[in-house]
Formats: sequence, C-alpha cells, structure tokens
Amino acid sequence: MTNSMDPRPARIPGYDGGPLTHQPELLGEPLFWLGHLASCAHHEEAESLPFGADHEAAGAFHLNLWERAEWPAFTVPLAGDHRLHVVHRTLRDDTGVDYLLHHPGWDLATLLARDDGHFMGPGLSWHELVTAADNALPGGSTTDPHARLLLLLPAFGDDEVPDEALGRLTAALRARTGVDAPEPLAAALLEGQGAPGPARWTTTGQGVTVNDGEHSFRNPANPFALTADRLARVATALAPPGKTA
Repeated sequence: MTNSMDPRPARIPGYDGGPLTHQPELLGEPLFWLGHLASCAHHEEAESLPFGADHEAAGAFHLNLWERAEWPAFTVPLAGDHRLHVVHRTLRDDTGVDYLLHHPGWDLATLLARDDGHFMGPGLSWHELVTAADNALPGGSTTDPHARLLLLLPAFGDDEVPDEALGRLTAALRARTGVDAPEPLAAALLEGQGAPGPARWTTTGQGVTVNDGEHSFRNPANPFALTADRLARVATALAPPGKTA
C-alpha cells in the first residue's frame, strides 16, 4: 500500500492474497453482517439469532461472496497513521477473514486475528475495539462507528466486558442488520466472543497490553506469539487516547 491515506489497498505488505478489492457497498447490506458475525455464536439457539427469517438469504449471500475471485477488503484508520485491514479471504477450500495491522513505516503488516476453521485470536480487547470504532478518522472504508464495531467484532475477546457493551452492540446491530431482536443477539455475541473466546488482558512491566488467550498472537507465552517489539508497537497503535505502550 503506497499511499497511507488510500482506503483501497492493492496489496498489504507481507500478506499474500488477492486480488484485494475495496467494496464499501457491502457494509450497507444487512445480509453481509449476518454472515460476518455468524462465527461469534457457539450454541444452537445463539446461532439461529443472527439469521432469523433471513437464514436462507444470508446463507446464499455469503456463498456468493466466498465464491468470488476477488477478496473484499476494508480499512479502519487508527491514530498515528496506523490502519486495521479486514480481508475476506475467498480462497477455495480456505475461506475466512483476516485482521491485519499496518503502518506505512513498517515493512510488513502484522496479523492480529484470523476468523476461519484454523482461527487465531483474540486480537482486540473491548476498549481497543471501541477506540477503533469511534475515532471518526477519515481515510477508511467507513466512518460509521456501528459498521466499524461490527466489522472488527470477530477479532475481539475480553473476559472483562463493561456493562455498557450490551447497549453499544445492540445499537450497532439495530442500525446495520435490521434483526428483529438486536439485544438478545448482542448478548449472545458478547457471550460467545468468536471462536477463540474471551481472554484476560493485562499490562506488562514495560507497559505493553497482552492477553492470556491460548490461540492469540498477543499472548507472549505462546510459541507463535508476536515478538516483543511487535507486541509493543501493536499495543501502541491500538491504545485508547491518552494511553501509550
């Protein structure tokens, strides 16, 4: 990505895939969101909530999405010219969604989470998720905080979700999905929290935010964890206002 302000990355350094295509119109399609969030529910009752009466339509919509040659990619800008990229990987026999963090000064993007059959994560705490959703920075696929929250939700996992999270997620679901019962759906998604599930977030002695998720790149105890310097710059990029790693 040669222009840090361009929300249409032709490529993401260090990420093999594509062709990446910028398709912000998908974010205005309720059926897109129903499929995007489906992995966040883990029991039969919760799994039926995102689809409701639109179960077949949502399934058909995403089958069509995964069969495309192009890979829909979305960008959420962060402070300090960082970018969070959300890529729908439409690779035959290996479909999924990748969440990558990049800065124009970095040689390679950092994979934070992966939502597929070989899931990895969580990559974001609740406060990091809300900070990214609410920053209103230009240069991304959308400035709508509801769309940003839902776009990044499958990468989140946090065992200390604040009480206000339910109302916040309910409002986003009501605005973007059109489901009949957004509050029960929000409760189910906050309980499920994607395939990796919740994780406990702490701050190291060096001021770096990490978690204890056994599938997380941000757990320094994991053999596949990000290096110490990458953990530090990821934490800095995602830090809420007034807090730096």
